[in-house]
Amino acid sequence: MKVLVTGANGFVGAAVCLRLQAAGWRVFGAVRRDVPLPAGVEARPIAAIGPDAAWTEALAGIDAVVHLAARVHVMKERSADPVAEFRRINTEGTLHLARAAAHLGVRRFLFMSSIRVNGEKTGGRPFSEADPPAPANAFDSSKWQAEQGLRRLAEETAMHVTILRPPLVYGPGVGGNFLSLLKAAARGWPLPFGAVDNHRSLIFVENLADAVALVLREPAGRCETFLLRDGEDISTAELIRKIARTLHRPARLLPVPPALLLGLGGLLGRRAAVERIIGSLQIDDQAFRRRFGWTPPVSLDSGLAATAEWFRHRPVVK
Repeated sequence: MKVLVTGANGFVGAAVCLRLQAAGWRVFGAVRRDVPLPAGVEARPIAAIGPDAAWTEALAGIDAVVHLAARVHVMKERSADPVAEFRRINTEGTLHLARAAAHLGVRRFLFMSSIRVNGEKTGGRPFSEADPPAPANAFDSSKWQAEQGLRRLAEETAMHVTILRPPLVYGPGVGGNFLSLLKAAARGWPLPFGAVDNHRSLIFVENLADAVALVLREPAGRCETFLLRDGEDISTAELIRKIARTLHRPARLLPVPPALLLGLGGLLGRRAAVERIIGSLQIDDQAFRRRFGWTPPVSLDSGLAATAEWFRHRPVVK
């Protein structure tokens, strides 16, 4: 059985490719240029993901597609119209690929969406698949629009679609805010989150990859959407303590009241970022666990330990 993985050279993509290989799939990576791929993954060149991409050669003989590639949040935005660019790549590009796959007889299509389709934060209860979507920005909206298009396509064709909405993914090779948190903890910087008592769902990258492999192995519904997470939710403060402990560093947490953090964030034009850090975002993934009989193979503590081990020994580019 042959599977094409977009974003195969990325943080999540590398873990997914290795797990699919272990499950017996012959794995092909759709890549834009000559980039290193995980061992054993065969390259299928593609110019770019968008509404005009030529997918016929890349999809030849493929049984399933795992679509991970996306335009994510850009720190230094260069696009004159970021909203249109998110839609062009994440919505129109996804649907163009899916239509090409369905036309060529691909039987399974797995789309990696985001929990942020549900919203940026939870109140008294976790998000579930039954909650109405509430995307807050262009990235979230582009993922939700892609989901809607995939549902329509699944109704019109023989291709079966599975949509996964994971929360923050961490593990060896992680970047972004989680890497910044690792660096801050390693340097022993004081962090103002000692008084934050929130609840966050996370997922270790190998748990996510395991879920992908399981979805492709089992019979699929016409179009199914699932939320998934590690087995334990955690506060921002406790996450920092656990990270510091795995790095053998003291956790220096200052008990700054959350209201003061929000006020300072507002003054600096960073209120939304502060809200994401100190707010709660929990997932109810019982539907996925019941449907597939799944338990995350790696615990939160083991996942953080593996992440810390990678961080300590990673090559630092100066």
